[in-house]
Amino acid sequence: QVQLVESGGGVVQPGVSLRLSCAASGRIFHLGTMGWYREAPGKQRELVASIDRDGTTNYEDSVKARFTISRDNAKNTIFLQIISLKPEDTAVYYCNADYRRGIYSLPQIIWGHGTQVTVSS
Repeated sequence: QVQLVESGGGVVQPGVSLRLSCAASGRIFHLGTMGWYREAPGKQRELVASIDRDGTTNYEDSVKARFTISRDNAKNTIFLQIISLKPEDTAVYYCNADYRRGIYSLPQIIWGHGTQVTVSS
């Protein structure tokens, strides 16, 4: 069973930094693009940032200055460093990945269960 597990969320004050982690485990032959999405109350889930296996990154414009996505291929893990957190960053942050179980397997998409980030004074 392939799964993604996010961690690092919590309740924080505005202005602080936070680092989210997402680890993939299970039978994985190839782990491709991984990404972070967030879903704020009453809003649709949106892509925050993604990273390819070779380290190529993509960011949603509004978070470019404060969010940094990184990846450790040896550990099948990605990270999201967020600085200067704002109340509007409050959301459930989900990890997503495309992977293949074997050399002849079709690519599949998997989601984690999410980690809550609440920014409040």
